Amino acid sequence: MNRPQAMNSISLEMTSLYEKYLPEIAADDSIRVLVLTGTGRAFCAGADLKEVLASGSLPPGDADFLERICAVFDALRNFPKPVIASLNGTTMAGGLEAAMCADIVIADEDARIGDAHANFGVYPGAGGASILPRLIPLNIAKYLLLTGKTLSANEMKGYGFVNEVVSGDQLAAATQELAEGIAQKSPIALQRMKIVANATQGESRDVALQHEQVMLRRHMRSYDMAEGLQAFAEKRQPDFKGR
Repeated sequence: MNRPQAMNSISLEMTSLYEKYLPEIAADDSIRVLVLTGTGRAFCAGADLKEVLASGSLPPGDADFLERICAVFDALRNFPKPVIASLNGTTMAGGLEAAMCADIVIADEDARIGDAHANFGVYPGAGGASILPRLIPLNIAKYLLLTGKTLSANEMKGYGFVNEVVSGDQLAAATQELAEGIAQKSPIALQRMKIVANATQGESRDVALQHEQVMLRRHMRSYDMAEGLQAFAEKRQPDFKGR
């Protein structure tokens, strides 16, 4: 996200770029991991409120700004490849909701993370009130929602939202190392793990295990599983194809 002068707040132009590039990245087999980060001192401070106000004058039937942002976040949440959020600074409101779409979150130790909608009388519409309490303890989610305050990256790591915290000068390198490690894995195995992990939230243990076992039967016919087992037997690095 590259609007440092506006703390990378989400604009219509940024939304349009997400709409254009996410399908292209999903279809490009040479790209195996998607990293979200920002330029400057913020990851993302949320939606550009000026554009939220302007979207109220659209003709009836046209998708408004918030609908389009929610569709982008749905695409990120269900993205067929691993998604890493690299929080380089302030992460608030829609920025927090964007980070919530990621599979893994790594953060600058100086990053501040919060909801902030309450500070502007705005209601969250992309997961702040509904999904955040599933990711961190309910009382901590309500603290962020109701006070509009922020917590540190280390505090959010303690609550299970952030996976890794590093110094700011190491964030880019640590993110790259993390992404490259994931990129060496089987793309189809990772995709199927994501599908089952996401689909079985809230399901009983038995239903979740059944879903996993059905997916395993499909995966056992994949090239990548055969290649992985053969490479293990031959003591070499596997050459995964994603099929």
